[in-house]
Amino acid sequence: MHLDLSQPSESPGRVGAVARGLGFAGLLPPLALVALIAWTRASPDRSSLLATALDLYAAIILSFLGGMWWSFAMRRRRGQGGLAALAVAPSLVTAALLLWSAVSGPNWPGVALGSAVLLTLLVDRHLVATGEAPAGWMGLRMPLSLGLGLLTIAAGALAG
Repeated sequence: MHLDLSQPSESPGRVGAVARGLGFAGLLPPLALVALIAWTRASPDRSSLLATALDLYAAIILSFLGGMWWSFAMRRRRGQGGLAALAVAPSLVTAALLLWSAVSGPNWPGVALGSAVLLTLLVDRHLVATGEAPAGWMGLRMPLSLGLGLLTIAAGALAG
Protein backbone atom coordinates (compact mmCIF):
# COMPACT_ATOMS: atom_id res chain seq x y z
CA MET A 1 0.00 0.00 0.00
CA HIS A 2 1.36 3.40 -1.01
CA LEU A 3 0.78 6.31 1.37
CA ASP A 4 0.41 9.51 -0.66
CA LEU A 5 0.80 12.67 1.42
CA SER A 6 1.02 15.06 -1.52
CA GLN A 7 -1.04 18.25 -1.64
CA PRO A 8 -4.73 17.73 -2.45
CA SER A 9 -6.06 19.00 -5.74
CA GLU A 10 -8.68 21.75 -5.91
CA SER A 11 -11.40 19.33 -6.99
CA PRO A 12 -12.97 17.15 -4.28
CA GLY A 13 -11.98 13.94 -6.11
CA ARG A 14 -13.75 10.61 -5.78
CA VAL A 15 -14.39 8.14 -2.96
CA GLY A 16 -11.82 5.41 -3.52
CA ALA A 17 -12.01 1.66 -3.04
CA VAL A 18 -9.91 1.72 0.15
CA ALA A 19 -12.15 4.34 1.78
CA ARG A 20 -15.22 2.38 0.73
CA GLY A 21 -13.81 -0.88 2.11
CA LEU A 22 -12.77 0.70 5.41
CA GLY A 23 -16.13 2.42 5.71
CA PHE A 24 -18.08 -0.80 5.28
CA ALA A 25 -15.71 -2.65 7.61
CA GLY A 26 -16.78 -0.07 10.19
CA LEU A 27 -20.24 -1.64 10.21
CA LEU A 28 -18.86 -4.97 11.47
CA PRO A 29 -18.58 -3.94 15.17
CA PRO A 30 -22.18 -2.67 15.41
CA LEU A 31 -23.47 -5.75 13.56
CA ALA A 32 -21.63 -8.01 16.00
CA LEU A 33 -22.84 -6.03 19.03
CA VAL A 34 -26.49 -6.11 17.93
CA ALA A 35 -26.22 -9.87 17.32
CA LEU A 36 -24.73 -10.33 20.79
CA ILE A 37 -27.44 -8.16 22.36
CA ALA A 38 -30.13 -10.25 20.69
CA TRP A 39 -28.37 -13.44 21.82
CA THR A 40 -27.94 -12.28 25.44
CA ARG A 41 -31.37 -10.71 25.97
CA ALA A 42 -31.96 -13.11 28.83
CA SER A 43 -29.18 -11.29 30.69
CA PRO A 44 -30.24 -7.61 30.95
CA ASP A 45 -26.92 -6.55 32.51
CA ARG A 46 -24.93 -8.04 29.65
CA SER A 47 -27.30 -6.60 27.02
CA SER A 48 -27.05 -3.19 28.65
CA LEU A 49 -23.25 -3.34 28.65
CA LEU A 50 -23.17 -4.34 24.98
CA ALA A 51 -25.61 -1.55 24.07
CA THR A 52 -23.40 0.93 25.92
CA ALA A 53 -20.41 -0.31 23.91
CA LEU A 54 -22.35 0.32 20.70
CA ASP A 55 -23.39 3.77 21.96
CA LEU A 56 -19.72 4.60 22.51
CA TYR A 57 -18.81 3.35 19.04
CA ALA A 58 -21.60 5.38 17.43
CA ALA A 59 -20.54 8.42 19.46
CA ILE A 60 -16.99 8.14 18.14
CA ILE A 61 -18.23 7.84 14.56
CA LEU A 62 -20.63 10.77 15.01
CA SER A 63 -17.78 12.94 16.28
CA PHE A 64 -15.61 11.73 13.39
CA LEU A 65 -18.29 12.89 10.95
CA GLY A 66 -18.20 16.32 12.57
CA GLY A 67 -14.44 16.35 12.03
CA MET A 68 -14.95 15.60 8.34
CA TRP A 69 -17.43 18.46 8.06
CA TRP A 70 -14.89 20.73 9.79
CA SER A 71 -12.36 19.88 7.08
CA PHE A 72 -14.93 20.71 4.40
CA ALA A 73 -15.57 24.05 6.15
CA MET A 74 -11.85 24.87 6.24
CA ARG A 75 -11.61 24.43 2.46
CA ARG A 76 -14.22 27.15 1.94
CA ARG A 77 -13.09 30.61 1.00
CA ARG A 78 -16.39 32.08 2.22
CA GLY A 79 -19.10 30.76 4.48
CA GLN A 80 -16.85 28.75 6.77
CA GLY A 81 -18.70 29.84 9.90
CA GLY A 82 -22.01 28.07 9.36
CA LEU A 83 -20.52 24.72 8.41
CA ALA A 84 -17.82 24.97 11.09
CA ALA A 85 -20.49 25.63 13.73
CA LEU A 86 -22.51 22.69 12.43
CA ALA A 87 -19.36 20.54 12.51
CA VAL A 88 -19.03 20.87 16.29
CA ALA A 89 -22.67 19.85 16.86
CA PRO A 90 -21.99 16.08 16.63
CA SER A 91 -19.46 16.25 19.47
CA LEU A 92 -21.83 18.28 21.64
CA VAL A 93 -24.77 15.99 20.89
CA THR A 94 -22.57 12.97 21.57
CA ALA A 95 -21.45 14.32 24.95
CA ALA A 96 -25.03 15.09 25.98
CA LEU A 97 -26.32 11.67 24.90
CA LEU A 98 -23.49 9.80 26.61
CA LEU A 99 -24.16 11.69 29.83
CA TRP A 100 -27.85 10.82 29.50
CA SER A 101 -26.91 7.19 28.89
CA ALA A 102 -24.74 7.14 32.02
CA VAL A 103 -27.67 8.37 34.10
CA SER A 104 -30.58 6.52 32.53
CA GLY A 105 -29.15 3.43 30.86
CA PRO A 106 -28.47 2.81 27.16
CA ASN A 107 -31.91 2.25 25.68
CA TRP A 108 -33.39 5.69 24.89
CA PRO A 109 -30.09 7.56 24.60
CA GLY A 110 -29.01 4.86 22.13
CA VAL A 111 -32.15 5.44 20.10
CA ALA A 112 -31.45 9.20 20.15
CA LEU A 113 -27.81 8.64 19.19
CA GLY A 114 -28.82 6.41 16.29
CA SER A 115 -31.30 9.05 15.16
CA ALA A 116 -28.54 11.69 15.28
CA VAL A 117 -26.40 9.49 13.02
CA LEU A 118 -29.30 9.27 10.56
CA LEU A 119 -29.67 13.07 10.58
CA THR A 120 -26.06 13.47 9.44
CA LEU A 121 -27.27 12.52 5.97
CA LEU A 122 -28.85 15.98 5.66
CA VAL A 123 -25.45 17.66 5.97
CA ASP A 124 -23.87 15.12 3.63
CA ARG A 125 -26.54 15.84 1.01
CA HIS A 126 -25.83 19.56 1.36
CA LEU A 127 -22.10 18.95 0.81
CA VAL A 128 -22.92 17.03 -2.36
CA ALA A 129 -25.33 19.75 -3.55
CA THR A 130 -22.66 22.44 -3.10
CA GLY A 131 -20.06 20.36 -4.94
CA GLU A 132 -17.81 20.11 -1.90
CA ALA A 133 -18.04 16.36 -1.37
CA PRO A 134 -16.18 13.92 -3.60
CA ALA A 135 -17.96 11.94 -6.28
CA GLY A 136 -19.56 8.86 -4.76
CA TRP A 137 -19.97 10.54 -1.36
CA MET A 138 -23.66 9.71 -0.91
CA GLY A 139 -23.08 6.21 -2.24
CA LEU A 140 -20.78 5.76 0.75
CA ARG A 141 -22.48 7.90 3.38
CA MET A 142 -26.04 6.64 2.80
CA PRO A 143 -25.46 2.94 3.60
CA LEU A 144 -22.97 3.71 6.38
CA SER A 145 -25.19 6.23 8.18
CA LEU A 146 -28.32 4.13 7.67
CA GLY A 147 -26.48 1.03 8.85
CA LEU A 148 -24.93 2.56 11.97
CA GLY A 149 -28.00 4.64 12.81
CA LEU A 150 -30.46 1.75 12.53
CA LEU A 151 -28.17 -0.69 14.33
CA THR A 152 -27.69 1.77 17.19
CA ILE A 153 -31.44 2.29 17.43
CA ALA A 154 -32.00 -1.48 17.37
CA ALA A 155 -29.45 -1.99 20.15
CA GLY A 156 -31.15 0.62 22.32
CA ALA A 157 -34.55 -0.94 21.69
CA LEU A 158 -33.36 -4.50 22.31
CA ALA A 159 -31.43 -3.66 25.47
CA GLY A 160 -34.39 -1.79 26.98
